[in-house]
Amino acid sequence: MRLNEISDKPGARKARTRVGRGIGSGSGTTAGRGMKGQKSRSGVAIKGFEGGQMPLHRRLPKRGFNNIHGLRFSEIGLDRLQEAIDKKVLDAAKPITEAVLKESGIVTHLRDGVRVLGNGEIKAKVALEVAGATGPAKAAIEAAGGTVTLTRVKRERSEKKRNRGKKIAAQNAEGKAEDGDKGE
Repeated sequence: MRLNEISDKPGARKARTRVGRGIGSGSGTTAGRGMKGQKSRSGVAIKGFEGGQMPLHRRLPKRGFNNIHGLRFSEIGLDRLQEAIDKKVLDAAKPITEAVLKESGIVTHLRDGVRVLGNGEIKAKVALEVAGATGPAKAAIEAAGGTVTLTRVKRERSEKKRNRGKKIAAQNAEGKAEDGDKGE
C-alpha cells in the first residue's frame, strides 16, 4: 500500500448539493426555497412578525430590572461551614477569611464577597472575616463562642442626602398647611 492508494470507503463522504444550477439538477430555479417572495431571499428575519398585529413579545408586560449598584455575594450556610470543619477542610482555630474559603474549595467564586446565612447550626468556635452575615447567622456564631468581623461595612447615607430628605419633608408639610388655610 502506498500513500496515493489510500482513499475513503465508498459512501463515506457525501458531496454537498449544489443548488440553483439549472432545472436538470433537480434543485434549480428556486434552489429548494419554495416559490417567490421575501422568504426565498437571503438576510430576512421575520420570525416575530405577526402580520401587523402587536407581536406576543410586545403584548406581554415587562418585569423586573437590573440593579447596576446591586452587590452579588457568594452565600454559604452555617451547616456547610460546620461540615467543612468536621471534615478538617477548615481549621476552626485559625481565622476563616474569604480567601481561605475559596482556597479550600467551599466557595467557588468570591464575586463581591462572601455572605454567611443562618441555615443549620454551628458548634465550633470560629473567627469569621466575611463581607456580610445575616442576623441569625451572627447570633448562632456568637452563641457558639465565635466572632464575626464584617469586611464590607454598609455605607451611611451622606449628610447632604439626609438633609435633602428632611428639607423635602418640611416643604411638603408647609405646603399642606398652606392648602389647609386656603380652604377656610
